[in-house]
Amino acid sequence: SLVLVKKGADEIPGLTDDNKPRRLGPKRASNIRKLFGLEKKDDVRQFVVRRQIGDKKQTKAPKIQRLITPQLLQRKRYFKALTRKRMEAGKEMKAEYQKRVAEYRQQQ
Repeated sequence: SLVLVKKGADEIPGLTDDNKPRRLGPKRASNIRKLFGLEKKDDVRQFVVRRQIGDKKQTKAPKIQRLITPQLLQRKRYFKALTRKRMEAGKEMKAEYQKRVAEYRQQQ
């Protein structure tokens, strides 16, 4: 790729005389928020940059990454509950083991 290091006195035709807009917008939710100055409560899906396909009627938009959805929050709650359940089961197993060891020591 070509990178301009220093701009000369006059313009280079076709290179520095015109500004082309970016073809694609941001894909990540936080970058879309930053671009449009949105708050956390605003819906990012309404502001995604869409581009026209062929006959100006159809549009395409990127799949937004790092989008917080109800399903993601549900999954997060489920995994936390699973971890908590395993910890409680481990505590119960440890208590049971300590009890059995104490019984065994008393028998000897």
